[in-house]
Amino acid sequence: MSRLIIISNRVNPPDDASVGTAGGLAMALAAALREYSGIWFGWSGQKTESFTGQMSMQRVGGVTVALVDLEEQDVQEYYNGYANRTLWPLFHYRMDLAEYERSFDEGYARVNARFAETVLPLIEPDDLIWVQDYHLIPLARELRRRGVANRIGFFLHIPWPARRLITILPRHETLVEAMLDYDLIGFQGADSRDAFGDYIEHVAGGERVASEGPITIVSLNGKQVRIGAFPIGIDAADFTKALESERSRDYFTRMVDSRAGRQMIVGVDRLDYSKGLEDRFLSYELLLSKNPDLLEKVFLLQVATPSRDEVAAYQEIRSKLDMVSGRINGAFATVDWVPIRYVNHVYRRDELSGIYRAAAIGLVTPHRDGMNLVAKEYVAAQDPDDPGVLVLSEFAGAAAQMGEALIVNPFSREEVSDAIRRGLTMPLSERKRRWEILMHGVQEDDVEAWRDSFVKALEATPRSGEAAPSEPRSMAG
Repeated sequence: MSRLIIISNRVNPPDDASVGTAGGLAMALAAALREYSGIWFGWSGQKTESFTGQMSMQRVGGVTVALVDLEEQDVQEYYNGYANRTLWPLFHYRMDLAEYERSFDEGYARVNARFAETVLPLIEPDDLIWVQDYHLIPLARELRRRGVANRIGFFLHIPWPARRLITILPRHETLVEAMLDYDLIGFQGADSRDAFGDYIEHVAGGERVASEGPITIVSLNGKQVRIGAFPIGIDAADFTKALESERSRDYFTRMVDSRAGRQMIVGVDRLDYSKGLEDRFLSYELLLSKNPDLLEKVFLLQVATPSRDEVAAYQEIRSKLDMVSGRINGAFATVDWVPIRYVNHVYRRDELSGIYRAAAIGLVTPHRDGMNLVAKEYVAAQDPDDPGVLVLSEFAGAAAQMGEALIVNPFSREEVSDAIRRGLTMPLSERKRRWEILMHGVQEDDVEAWRDSFVKALEATPRSGEAAPSEPRSMAG
């Protein structure tokens, strides 16, 4: 078996498998590397006065990691700048929030070159290289320039936007052309895969050469790359096991006690404008306004973990949510009931499992999301004899796999409000039927299936410079 080298912006495998937050990338990659020996390389999260390329090698949570520090200028231009003020909002259809400065572009290119130069000595001839997410789109090109001929795969965890949106980005051609130096590009779903193919065909002047199953071969400027849909999952067995832990049971008991006989709706998200939290609060407000019988009988627990505090758009959304939640509570609260419990705190994965299990509704309503693993975690945490109901945005990648959830348009407050009401009153038999189908999908399409399908597809892909097979074949594993 080839060794696996994973390269991502941040390297943060948990010391304890039960530890995690609303984000699922760290858990998914750590699970992958426990099965495939190798190294996880990326930024340490620390800053240095002058970049040296010196690595720190550690063994964390059963995973070998290689860490490198970045300069303050790198962090501001590459991470806070191009990655999170340019690409993130654009890829989440928030063109109004996308910012572009030439220094951002330069910093992004510089850090990708530094990553390539630093990781180069770790790469052995037979290694498979798996690059993660939008921070490192041009990394394969930088590695190829340094003579790396290994198979290199790329997985985009966030949505790939429609071709008319990507053309808003200055120098979009350069960014997309750099992706042709990968051998395999993975997307969360067929919609993102097809949007990328549309760009290649209709904007860049390339073509779709062939396709079979989830894999499409596209060609541009004499280069071919395989693109495919590889929906990510959770470690379902491990998450279910976490429910048996003392900490999970303690949090479940605490939540049941604090409900005081009321029904709980739960949302768990990173504090981000793509998650649709303001519309979620307003939809819940509409639910209370239209259904006075629910007053004092239901409450919303919203866990929103702060992130990217240095980016102005994140400061603004935090202030806005503080204001909206305060206004709703001021309008509806009584001396012994608060309709919204809004918490900016990080919870462990086992703690979240207990919280999810106590909730009658899992409210997952992002405006745009590559997948959203919270939806899958909520399902995995439910009591088979009395499961809750998942209300899920049609614009989350998970919706393509989770049709038994109550699928809603998150921009329609009436639709979300009605779905919550329906979930709160849904008969047990229907709740159990829906949950059983959802849980089967969560178990079948778990992180191992995601990992194996991508790695097997990468292994089956010709090395850079090798001739492609004359007939395309399915490489989803």
